[in-house]
Formats: sequence, structure tokens, C-alpha cells
Amino acid sequence: MKPLSDGLLRRLRRVADLPDLSDSKYRLIRKLGSGGMGNVYLVEDTVLRREVALKVINIPDPPPDLTARMLREARIIARLEHPGIVPLHDVGELPDGRVYYTMKRVQGSSLERYSKSIEPLSERLRIFQRICQAVAFAHVRGVIHRDLKPENVMVGGFGEVLVMDWGIAKLQEAPDEKAAGGEGVASDDFSSGPQTRSGTVLGTPAFMAPEQARGQVEAVDARSDVYALGAILFFLLCRKNPPLPEAEPAFTKQLAWDLAAARAEDRPLSRPLRAICTRAMAWDNSARYDTVTALIADIEAFLDGRAVSAYRENLLEIARRFLFKYRFLAGLVLTYLIIRLLMIFFFRP
Repeated sequence: MKPLSDGLLRRLRRVADLPDLSDSKYRLIRKLGSGGMGNVYLVEDTVLRREVALKVINIPDPPPDLTARMLREARIIARLEHPGIVPLHDVGELPDGRVYYTMKRVQGSSLERYSKSIEPLSERLRIFQRICQAVAFAHVRGVIHRDLKPENVMVGGFGEVLVMDWGIAKLQEAPDEKAAGGEGVASDDFSSGPQTRSGTVLGTPAFMAPEQARGQVEAVDARSDVYALGAILFFLLCRKNPPLPEAEPAFTKQLAWDLAAARAEDRPLSRPLRAICTRAMAWDNSARYDTVTALIADIEAFLDGRAVSAYRENLLEIARRFLFKYRFLAGLVLTYLIIRLLMIFFFRP
């Protein structure tokens, strides 16, 4: 028997890897990408006649815990109905027993790529605000993302910003559910989903909070996502990944050095903006912003020319900020005073 060529074997593997959608309403178009737990395909919903993204476990005959984790991810996304989070459409099972779910197809670029074309500092901060708003909503719903990074944020063709990949999210009791007297969710478990054991390190090193990098699962909370958001802010300000949170105080010194060296629109970053990033990325989680909402408030204050909670200004800085914020009015007053002085000098009796 003639052996199969390497090219033919590769084609056969690709065909075998494709999901069997014959008994579903979906028609396979092409593969979009792969992740640690599943493959994502572009498919057509033949009933609604629209293209959607379908995610399916990428190994045949998956173990029960992997199937449960996939269902858990789908249920997490389903409870997060927000303009900044990709909506879930459907969940089901293939003939071979693998779980899949479909979601909105996102067309655009990852923040990692898109940021290369963003020049104005204000535009970078506005995008960062929208990322924070989606994460703040998830926290209200009791969901901690745990893997926030530029690659997991998509920017669409019309400027929409979407937070992706909730596969290792952690569930905790939601504040709104607690206030309403609901039971909430107090662990990593969601329905039949698997729990994350202490000592397990999940996430991306440069964007993980120190407690997360140490595998202290019980210490991971909303402030861990605040750290990751601070790391994304660092990325947007410095155009590179932040230093790894390996040792303190070397980490804090390197962070301050990098922020001091960064420039926006040919000017050094202002001290209040550097302070916002430094506070969000504080080594000790008790020194960070308590909530993402507090981080958003400081970014909004900075953009509006107001004082930020992360930085204590001196009198000179307060005056400078005031004059810059009201520079048009200050210019008019200064012009008026100069004209008055000239009139007094040249037309005095």
C-alpha cells in the first residue's frame, strides 16, 4: 500500500478536526482560531441567515470536567448582558458528544493590534474606560474575569469595545444579589462546573496580580481584575507589556521608571495619570482601588481636568491644572488685562 503523503495527512487531520454540524441549524464556513480549551469556527445560522461564531471543545471524547467547564463558561457569558461583552446565542451538543455554544461574531482587531494605530492619549483612555465599564458590570453580577489582557479585548470597526474569553472566570456572591436576599454564588462552582484548587495558577503572567501569580485562589477578587486593568492601562500608555510582578520592591521601582519614561503626544505622562496606573497595579491588593468603578471615576476626573483620588496635588499643580482646564477663559482675561495696561500706558494724560 502506498503511504499517505504529509500534505494529505495534514488535510485529513484538519477535516477530522472539523465539528459535525449535520444535525444542527449551523453550516460550517471556516475555522477562526484556537484556544486552550476549544476551537472557534465561523458558521452560518441557516434559520436566521446570519453568521455567528461557534466554540467547541477541541478534543474528541472530552472528560466530564472539561465538558462541565465549557458549559460553565457559556452560563457565565449568558448572565453578562452588556454592550461591552459578546452576547451568547445558543448552546448545544454535537453528535460526538462535544458541547458547543454560539455567540456574536466580532469583526475587528484585538486591542494589542488596534493600540498601535491610536495616537491621542484621550482616545486611548476612552477605550480603557469602556473596557473598565464591562468589567465593572461583570463584578456587579458576581463574575471575576481573571484573564484580562489586550489580546482578550476586541475593538470593532465602529469603535465598539468588547471583553472576550471568560473561560477561567471566577464566580462569587454578587453584591446586588446579596442585597436582594438572593443566595448568590460563593465559590468557583457554577451549577456542575469544576472548582479551581488553591495553588492553581490561571492567567497571563504580565497581567496577573501578585496574589493570582502565587496561586492564592482564595485571595483573588475584584481587586485582582483591577490590577489587570491597571496592566492594560500601562500597556496603552507605555506601548509595551508591564514588568512581571515577581518581587517587591523591584517591581514597584521598575513600574515607576517605565511610567516616568513613557510619553504621550511628545510629552511625559502627567503625575496624576501615572499615579492612577501605579495605584491600580499596587503590589498589595489593599492599596489598589477597591472597585473598578473607583478606577473609572479617576480616569473620568483626569479626562475632565479634575483632581484624581490617586494623587495629592500641591498648590502649584492645582493652579496649573485650573489654568489648563480653563485656558480659553484665562486667555481672554489675560488678553483683556494686557489691552487695559497698554491703553493706560499709551493714553494716560
